[in-house]
Amino acid sequence: MMKTRLNAGHLVAVLAVAGLLALPLYSALSGNIFVLTLFTRIVIMALAAASLNLIMGYGGMMSFGHAAYLGIGGYAVGILAQEGIGSGFIQFPVALLASALFALVIGALSLRTRGVYFIMITLAFAQMAYYVASGLARYGGDDGLTIYKRSDFSGLINLSSRVQFYYLCLACLLLTVFLIWRIVNSRFGMVVRGLRSNEQRMQAIGFPAKRYQLVCFVIAGTLCGLAGALLANNTDFVSPAVMYWTRSGDLMVMVILGGMATLFGPVVGAIVYLLLEEFLSQITEYWALIMGPLLLLIVLFGRGGIMGVLGRLSRG
Repeated sequence: MMKTRLNAGHLVAVLAVAGLLALPLYSALSGNIFVLTLFTRIVIMALAAASLNLIMGYGGMMSFGHAAYLGIGGYAVGILAQEGIGSGFIQFPVALLASALFALVIGALSLRTRGVYFIMITLAFAQMAYYVASGLARYGGDDGLTIYKRSDFSGLINLSSRVQFYYLCLACLLLTVFLIWRIVNSRFGMVVRGLRSNEQRMQAIGFPAKRYQLVCFVIAGTLCGLAGALLANNTDFVSPAVMYWTRSGDLMVMVILGGMATLFGPVVGAIVYLLLEEFLSQITEYWALIMGPLLLLIVLFGRGGIMGVLGRLSRG
């Protein structure tokens, strides 16, 4: 039975990756440029959702401020570009470092608490980052910051090319998924998962719980900062709205929809969620009124998300 379930999961993952790899070819043959633009955004958001899954799905840390790292990564790129530093070899490391430092501060404080208090502290820090960005008058304030030139990688890759940029985003997503797979199956990952199940027992054995959780929290924030840097290049624009609490909610929905604590669940969840959002928004301006109850039904009756449903179907 377990073998059948794993095979079903592998099949979904292979089909998803194959479809994403072949998408630029379909776009070129059909002349549909929009689909490539749409899926570039989907891949970036899937990366952010995958990073959230590391702490929420595997670590049991329900962060409601994860979108803050999207904004921090994006603003790192935008501010450096505004100040005349256009090299991606500087912008991207700064985006990762800034996100890691912010995650370190949030984690060090919020991990002292549990449950709803943890959720509220992460939310409070994210809102604080949102209001700080809104007050940056030099960099657009509430109106956001336009990025007139994408990150320059000295001719190694041209981010102005839709296809090259798409494949860069996809490579970052696949490398992130691989990294998460290595982490959760390592000794470190086993401890983090053990802490999710029974923190008191793991502490009694002798593991420093907060230290393991903090490292995991910082890794997730750094990966989401990478998504933020890519998102800023994709939209040529960054604004405080990208780190608002509703965006963190979107990321949580993607993880839950695809399947928490599954490797490709967040990727599948991001694809389904954003395609559904795009489809419904084309039909009616009140698409959120349809989207909300629909997602609620999926969560209520699709225990374990899409990957969980597929697993049960393969066993049945």
